Amino acid sequence: MRASLIQIAVDPDESVKARRGRVASLIATQRGADLVVLPELWPVGAFAYEEFEAEAEPLRGPTHEAMAKAAADAGVWLYAGSFVERADDGTLYNTTLVFTPEGERAAAYRKIHRFGFDKGEAVMMGAGDELVTVALPQTTIGLATCYDLRFPEMFRGLVDAGAETLVVAAGWPERRRAHWTLLAQARAVENQAYVLAVGCAGTHAGVPQAGHSIVVDPWGEVLAQAGAGEEVLSVEFDPSRVAATREQFPALKDRRLGLAPPAVLG
Repeated sequence: MRASLIQIAVDPDESVKARRGRVASLIATQRGADLVVLPELWPVGAFAYEEFEAEAEPLRGPTHEAMAKAAADAGVWLYAGSFVERADDGTLYNTTLVFTPEGERAAAYRKIHRFGFDKGEAVMMGAGDELVTVALPQTTIGLATCYDLRFPEMFRGLVDAGAETLVVAAGWPERRRAHWTLLAQARAVENQAYVLAVGCAGTHAGVPQAGHSIVVDPWGEVLAQAGAGEEVLSVEFDPSRVAATREQFPALKDRRLGLAPPAVLG
């Protein structure tokens, strides 16, 4: 199976409309790939909070339509990264879309863990409340976005739902790049799954992006990693290795669930 991770540079001088067209052109170059993956909030920039309200779109807005067409034109499964969705009730969400090679929407995932603590995304956007998986012909993918990577229980839930390949679209900052690589490998090892994690390049609202998109196998080995700038990271991997790894080292079978909370002493 071949996956192409497109590490998009977000330039504040490039309009959202122009970037949609440029990204569609990049997707077109990946005809023949089985899966193409885009990063988080690439239309506007993950840290460009002041732009969220103005650039918010309905679910079937311009980004949806452009990416559906791009998937169909290239004949690929497209994990289209995320955009700022405005729901019917006015709530904003950080929403990821997945399209089939025919351009049909296969899934939409609203980011569960919002970053920012008491500012930015954490206060401007609603939180998703559903884990999402999508069955591709070769593997079942589990959907996650950026800050989600820090919450292992979410990924275990995706694995329990059948995920074999965990896909993370991110706008991860350069200052925490070491965590990006470490956490991607940890999620792969503990879940005995592939991790495909794609970030952005460039600078979003003064925040340099980490780039360094990464593909990790079920043993935690890094199969490929990008640099800091815009690039396409294409990787061939064997989805059957997930089942083989879980058979060879069946750690997931030894989980103990439903343990009682610790006793309060004193």
